[in-house]
Amino acid sequence: MADITAGMVKDLREKTGVGMMDCKAALAATKGDMDAAVDWLRAKGLAKAAKKSTRIAAEGLVGVAVAVTTGAVVEVNSETDFVARNDKFQAMVAEISRLALAAGGDLEKLKTMKFPGSHHAVAEYVAEMVASIGENMTVRRTAALSVKQGAIGSYVHNQAAPGMGKIGVLVALDSTGKAEELAQFGRMLAMHVAAANPVAMELSAVPPETLAREKAILEEKNAGKPAHVLEKIVASGLKTYAKENCLLEQAYVHDGAKTVTQALAEASAKAGAAIKLMGYVRMQLGEGIEKKDGDFAAEVAKAAGTVPPDTKV
Repeated sequence: MADITAGMVKDLREKTGVGMMDCKAALAATKGDMDAAVDWLRAKGLAKAAKKSTRIAAEGLVGVAVAVTTGAVVEVNSETDFVARNDKFQAMVAEISRLALAAGGDLEKLKTMKFPGSHHAVAEYVAEMVASIGENMTVRRTAALSVKQGAIGSYVHNQAAPGMGKIGVLVALDSTGKAEELAQFGRMLAMHVAAANPVAMELSAVPPETLAREKAILEEKNAGKPAHVLEKIVASGLKTYAKENCLLEQAYVHDGAKTVTQALAEASAKAGAAIKLMGYVRMQLGEGIEKKDGDFAAEVAKAAGTVPPDTKV
């Protein structure tokens, strides 16, 4: 049996809002698997439906660049937030974001592009910055969107400098409507995506494994009911899931009385032409990266030789 630590119980409690003893029981039943423990609690009716989440631990910045009908977003990581606030680091991220427009979402292409004002490729320039600043950095990922006509809406959350922050969002709007209306609605919709964090545009686009997981939870929670009743419960549950997690069916954060689809229709009327949402990108700093917990002050003291080298930090 996996060792269930107090920290694991605390993390599960914060994620689900369920009591400590139930969290401990869930972790014991799932051998310490955090995601499985969340599902276990949901199946028992103890936890509210929650999206799968990951610890956001990496530092750095997410940069966004837009050129009317083309937009790009890129994540550049650093070890500490101190470096993320460094002017040289921010200037580098700004340049890489602009280059990402031409890279079209191809990370390897971006890394081999010439960094402006230097004789080096982006990857080599970043390596030079590592040597200069003394902290590891990496261009981790990039994505891009474009439309033949219309606009790319964008939004940066927790902005540290123009066009860069903790979350970067792009939305692609295809339309022949008024440019000013498209730009305004594009930003509002991008803000919605940043806040609501949809899983997909619509239910049919949700990853099959995610849908299978939701169905399994509903079936376990309603085990023992007649097949025809269970089928209706699952169908109803997936509709609810879509309203909470699928962009076009979500309640619009700027006006909860309407859905995003309805907001699109209203924006189309204002723009004087139909607006079609072609896609979106939401990139949050450090998604999927875990950074080892530790006492930073103790690490500094250890490095300086003021504590015994075998002290646990």
